Amino acid sequence: MEQRECAMENMGIARKSMIDKSFWQNKKIFITGHTGFKGSWLCLWLHLLGAEITGYALDPPTDPSLFKLCKIGELLRSVTADVRDGKLLKEAMHESNPEIVFHMAAQPLVRESYRDPVKTYSTNVMGTVNLFEAVRECKSVKTIINVTTDKCYENKEWIWGYRENDSMGGNDPYSSSKGCAELITNAYLRSYFDTDNYKEHGVSLASVRAGNAIGGGDWAEDRLVPDCMRSLMEDKPVVIRFPDAIRPWQHIVDLLYGYLLLTQRLYQEGSVFASGWNFGSNYEEAQPVRWIVERITGMWGYSDSWVVEQGNKPNEANFLTLDCSKAKSVLGWYPQWDLNVSLRKTVEWYKALKDQQNMLDFTLEQIRSYGRCIDNR
Repeated sequence: MEQRECAMENMGIARKSMIDKSFWQNKKIFITGHTGFKGSWLCLWLHLLGAEITGYALDPPTDPSLFKLCKIGELLRSVTADVRDGKLLKEAMHESNPEIVFHMAAQPLVRESYRDPVKTYSTNVMGTVNLFEAVRECKSVKTIINVTTDKCYENKEWIWGYRENDSMGGNDPYSSSKGCAELITNAYLRSYFDTDNYKEHGVSLASVRAGNAIGGGDWAEDRLVPDCMRSLMEDKPVVIRFPDAIRPWQHIVDLLYGYLLLTQRLYQEGSVFASGWNFGSNYEEAQPVRWIVERITGMWGYSDSWVVEQGNKPNEANFLTLDCSKAKSVLGWYPQWDLNVSLRKTVEWYKALKDQQNMLDFTLEQIRSYGRCIDNR
């Protein structure tokens, strides 16, 4: 079964596309936003790899949360604080003396950005500035990964994927705040961490952009898969907003695989890889919302699938996908779980939770299963 789950794309890629456990062993890592969905999965993977982790974030944004269910706070040093507090961020980073920084802290929801644009911009824009300023004063840092989103691109509803050199933009506060974060990243890269003077400053910086990540432990509001799972666990019909909107969907571990690969290369080869990178699903994996919901409800075994939300709804992009040719050709990165496997793994996670299994063990085993796919390439 596991072999069939793995994408058997043998493209002649060398060992450069492998996760090197010896590289990560005892590495000092600083992660903002470690209590969120994506940050929690990253902490668990880095824990498996033997890294020494410091997390900096507010309390988990949802209850329940993957962070609390897996007791991730017991696996690392956790600082409860806001990225908008530049002074405290600098102090926490200085104390942890990290070599690698992942910036994941964000206000990540489109609807919330309409309700509270000031919080969205102050977190996503000034929080990013604060992070880079902290790095400038922390001489131990060698590599920074700034995590943004596919929504940073100026969406023209193209039928082809956006490339890393396409224009930044955004029509809603969330998307435009992430476009701003990308512009800030580029400005700091050129002004303070420029590739021509890498030998002087010794810092390599890259931004990573991805689409809709799915996986166990996500309870964010107004996000499709968490909305589905909440409804299914309560035996209620799933309510969706835009059934015909097309999105690229992929499991969270596929994205983290790309982030880890890129980090290894940035750290080992310096400024050569300092730029923006897309990590998305294969083009044919982009599917309408209704398709996703029907697959999830079928896997769960629920007969009445979904209904469309009534009333006024904030504007959202209808079609958005990424061109990931750069990551595939340069890093040797490929998604290992196709969409059906990703959805099944996600449903299995929530079923395990409903069955009161040990979610730390279950989540770590899903990461190990994915790692075996990489090793068998």
